[in-house]
Amino acid sequence: MRDSSGSPLEEVRFLTVAEVATIMRVSKMTVYRMVHSGVLPAIRVGRSYRVPERAVHDYLREAFTELEALR
Repeated sequence: MRDSSGSPLEEVRFLTVAEVATIMRVSKMTVYRMVHSGVLPAIRVGRSYRVPERAVHDYLREAFTELEALR
């Protein structure tokens, strides 16, 4: 089985909200807002959310690109 990017699902690494917050240097509440607004994709596991690591890196890359374009 493959994900939407074409890579095997076994290769998808999921991060907790706390891990995403640490990587992005924001609060967990900010990550929850991003997930609920659809800015970051996530899956629900029980009462917790997991975010694909690739989605975090893609978001940061895109945000950095947008910042550079403003200069």
